[in-house]
Amino acid sequence: MRYIYVVVVSLMIMSCKKADKEGVMSDSQMSIDSIKQVSIDSMKMEMVKKKTIDSMKIEMAKQEQAVTKEAVVVKQTTQATTQSVAPVAKKKWSGAAKGAVIGAGVGAVTGAVISKKKGTGAIIGGLAGAGIGAGTGAIIDGKK
Repeated sequence: MRYIYVVVVSLMIMSCKKADKEGVMSDSQMSIDSIKQVSIDSMKMEMVKKKTIDSMKIEMAKQEQAVTKEAVVVKQTTQATTQSVAPVAKKKWSGAAKGAVIGAGVGAVTGAVISKKKGTGAIIGGLAGAGIGAGTGAIIDGKK
């Protein structure tokens, strides 16, 4: 019985050695090939990204050219007067909007500094600050 086990084990060892010599890749060769494949895949992805960016730039240039062609100055002339379109003035922020933005910033910083959980504290502080700032800004708008 021992003789059979010894023969079977020796056959297994011999067959494993033959497999390495016959072209089965070793672990080091497999790792080198996988590293090469990762590098090739990375380069392919970069090329795809570059093509996408280039096509987006081309489309944006086409859109900008179309907009400049469509831009027309409208002037209506009558016998006595000439009318032209005036540029629209920028809309200013309300006091409530300014207060909300300032309050959110201050609240987020304060919440992050005070709280043990920085992210949660910043979110809660930002929301509370925005609410208080919007309320204060609305009161100031009401007084004007």
